[in-house]
Amino acid sequence: MTFTLKAITFRKLAGEEYVKILAKVSISGMESAKGRLINQERVKKTMKEIRVGLIGFGTVGKGLAQTLLAQQDRLRQKTGTSFVLKAIADIAVPALPAEFSSVRLTRNADEILTDPEIDIVVELIGGMEPARSFILKAIDHGKHVVTANKALLSVHGREIFRAAAAKNVEVGFEASVGGGIPVIKALKEGLVANRINYIKGIMNGTANYILTKMTDHGTPFAEVLKEAQQLGYAEADPTYDVEGIDTAHKLAILMTIAYGMNVQLSDITVEGISSIEPIDIRFAKKFGFRIKLLAISRNHGDSVEARVHPTMVPEDHMLATINGAFNGIQFQGDTVGDVLLYGAGAGMMPTGSAVAADVVDIGRNIANGCINRVPALSYLPEHIGEPTITPMQKLVCPYYFRVTAIDRPGVLSIITGIFGKYGISLQSVMQEGRDSEEPVYIVFRTHKATEDAVAKAIAEIDSLEVCTAPTVKIRLLNPE
Repeated sequence: MTFTLKAITFRKLAGEEYVKILAKVSISGMESAKGRLINQERVKKTMKEIRVGLIGFGTVGKGLAQTLLAQQDRLRQKTGTSFVLKAIADIAVPALPAEFSSVRLTRNADEILTDPEIDIVVELIGGMEPARSFILKAIDHGKHVVTANKALLSVHGREIFRAAAAKNVEVGFEASVGGGIPVIKALKEGLVANRINYIKGIMNGTANYILTKMTDHGTPFAEVLKEAQQLGYAEADPTYDVEGIDTAHKLAILMTIAYGMNVQLSDITVEGISSIEPIDIRFAKKFGFRIKLLAISRNHGDSVEARVHPTMVPEDHMLATINGAFNGIQFQGDTVGDVLLYGAGAGMMPTGSAVAADVVDIGRNIANGCINRVPALSYLPEHIGEPTITPMQKLVCPYYFRVTAIDRPGVLSIITGIFGKYGISLQSVMQEGRDSEEPVYIVFRTHKATEDAVAKAIAEIDSLEVCTAPTVKIRLLNPE
């Protein structure tokens, strides 16, 4: 499809001729309006009930069910179509709440996957299997699919999207990134006319909650994590959240859409926040920064960065102000400039809202006979290529280091000498001394240095007999 901008150049026209041109435009506009009315009448005649099957009645599944029930009148007013939750499959739910008495409950997902009356299958069980098999089977039966499963898409997305394209069905995945924030739609549609220069984001509410509590109250990581688990912000096994894996899943999805590259989890360098201690928070404050777990990707044209790690963000930066369990995702487009999307990154109703948005989008397309009007990954399938990832060793940015060493004469000069050996220029050095014979913390802040040089310097420092713990490294956010 080609879009062409046409213009009329007005020369010296007689008044009568000018009137004729205006009249012609007016008549054309009337004909266009008449065409729209006819089209609207045609749509009304073909409107149908969109029947939804849900696999997984957990937190998000309940959020979707409640949203479809509570908003059914509003959705009819906005779309002219009824969205009906027909069946729910869940092996752990003995009965549905009374308000869903008209919905069939089953323990067998196949009853949904093969039901010819179901238009859209929503997968909300998470994990790799059987979620992958369920989605592929639904697609094979010609059903549209909605999922919030970022882990699955970041690993098996290529297979799923290719299967959907072959069957000419849609895959909606708005809830896979940012919870209730419409980040996928904004990137696919709102920013479609932009070259995306970079992506930066706080994409995990658990990690952000922990870092916020550590910053505001000085509480150690382990204590805040336990509190987050008690409040339901963190899972019993928080590894995916605190070690950056969940954030990397989301970054892989956004990069695929932004750049037209098939980015997967294995392409992304990932570091978590479990090594961050209150002393790092304190020094960050002294330097005018806040520590955030950031997903970062920059588009260099011939390659793209792909990394997730703790980052010191200047206090006056937009992302530094996003606290608690909230998410914030920033894009820069060459046309639009900077855009920041902010909101609840998880939770029953926010995520249920995002899943419902996908259901409605697909339902509209079904009712209007325009399936795959917007490509699932923004780019047409034939234009999605393999990624070229900028090697992490080539990253250049300022750094913060916390070295744990025995406080002896000459130790500081040895460490600074190692930094100098690898061409790392120091901006400041601070030491937190102790009265006992215990090791002390020596904190360094550097000017810009290469990741390769930093890795070599840290390896040599950590091998010193006087260093008693691995050096903590935190990158500073590069100014744009």
